[in-house]
Amino acid sequence: MNQKYISTRGGQQNISASQAIISGLAADGGLFVPSFIHEKSIDLSAITDMNYSDLACEIFNLFLDDFSEDQIRHCVTQAYETGLFEGNAPVAVHRAADRYFLELYHGPTCAFKDMALTILPHFMTTAMRIQNINREVVILTATSGDTGKAALSGFADVPDIDIIVYYPKDGVSTIQEKQMLTQTGQNTCVVGVDGNFDDTQNGVKRIFSDTAFNRDLQAKGFQLTSANSINIGRLLPQVIYYFYSYGELIKRGAIALGDAVNFVVPTGNFGDILAGYYASLIGLPVGRLICASNANRVLTDFFKTGDYNRNRPFYKTMSPSMDILISSNLERLLYDLSDDTDFVAGQMQALSMNGIYTIPQAIRDKIDARFWGGCADEKATASAIKAMFRDHGYLMDPHTAVASRVYDNYRLTTGDTTPAVVLSTASPYKFAHHVYESIFGRIPADMNDFAVLDALADQTGVPIPAPLAGLESRPNQHDHVCTKSDMSDALSAFLSRLSENAQ
Repeated sequence: MNQKYISTRGGQQNISASQAIISGLAADGGLFVPSFIHEKSIDLSAITDMNYSDLACEIFNLFLDDFSEDQIRHCVTQAYETGLFEGNAPVAVHRAADRYFLELYHGPTCAFKDMALTILPHFMTTAMRIQNINREVVILTATSGDTGKAALSGFADVPDIDIIVYYPKDGVSTIQEKQMLTQTGQNTCVVGVDGNFDDTQNGVKRIFSDTAFNRDLQAKGFQLTSANSINIGRLLPQVIYYFYSYGELIKRGAIALGDAVNFVVPTGNFGDILAGYYASLIGLPVGRLICASNANRVLTDFFKTGDYNRNRPFYKTMSPSMDILISSNLERLLYDLSDDTDFVAGQMQALSMNGIYTIPQAIRDKIDARFWGGCADEKATASAIKAMFRDHGYLMDPHTAVASRVYDNYRLTTGDTTPAVVLSTASPYKFAHHVYESIFGRIPADMNDFAVLDALADQTGVPIPAPLAGLESRPNQHDHVCTKSDMSDALSAFLSRLSENAQ
């Protein structure tokens, strides 16, 4: 039995977990996937009473083939038991209306990315020891908002690791940008890119695929990897909270062991919902994975037609982490459903060259059995925020509101009453401007986005999370901006500054 990782495009096989985590992206441009996932299973009855850390260890032991149990336990303890998260567990489950919200934003940056990016630095440093890496590892990350701050926070001042984060200059919220620009740490760099998230993400992929550039960096003692969800070390921690929420529903008497649960996931890069799919493969009773998109409805159209077509207008919305036209992790799903690396490589080449690919009916049928896609535009999103607070006193951020509204549409369309968990991916205070306007109307012209935090707290009674309180007064540490064609130059300049400072 081959207990290793392979590239979705076939260029690399027999890769260990530590190698995959350090590499991030496969050399052929593909993504690493666990070739053994269909041979693994979880004893559901044995884990539903576990605390979050024990559950994480149980699941990571299935996937991290060359990590010892002690190494896994150390990583988990450092991420989830050192006070980085508020509450008794890193996540919380809250019932409102006829659904459960899985709150994934109680970490240091108030977004679900904390669930993976608090543990990835420990995975990375452990993997470096396993592989006897003596070069300095450089984390290269594109962000549509939340990944950037969570990665910066996780990797700040970690020895032998540097991190540079690129973000679309006008494509994130004021709060998200301020969180990144105020990040301290000599090993951190933040660069705004004149373009949208897809431009930014494509620029990062070009840097990874530039063989000569990477060879030059290695000669200087640097090795590139990624903290985006293209890194399998980012994806695996997201599997945990699907199982945890299932256990919580059992404890509350909402379901019995073995009952199916639907999960509704606000989706951009397809990583979070793919983690739910992986959870189902190893034994979680998932009914439907409901993929919720905003006005950039490329995934909704894909599920309805079988055509993935990025040749369409790009919209900036109040849910910027979903403003994406190229959902990178969908490639992993295509591989799992086809078991054919040549097929996946061909589809990805078609997407790169023509901006479109079409999947065969046999794969469409497999997708239809597990997934359902829907979308919500700006008006529907705002309406969902207002109605949920007015009728149930529950405050949602725009991404969560997209998912909640799509779930409304799913219920009306299908009549499915299976218990549902909506993944709540960010604190409403990260998008306070839009949340305030959705509920209370237009914001006074003299009130900036930071003052809106206080106004929203005053009028809703929901306290501002500690990581966001006083954010406006923190000094910026970064001011770099570049064009999408100059991203590699920005990286070179950052590494040159690091080398000069080390001398």
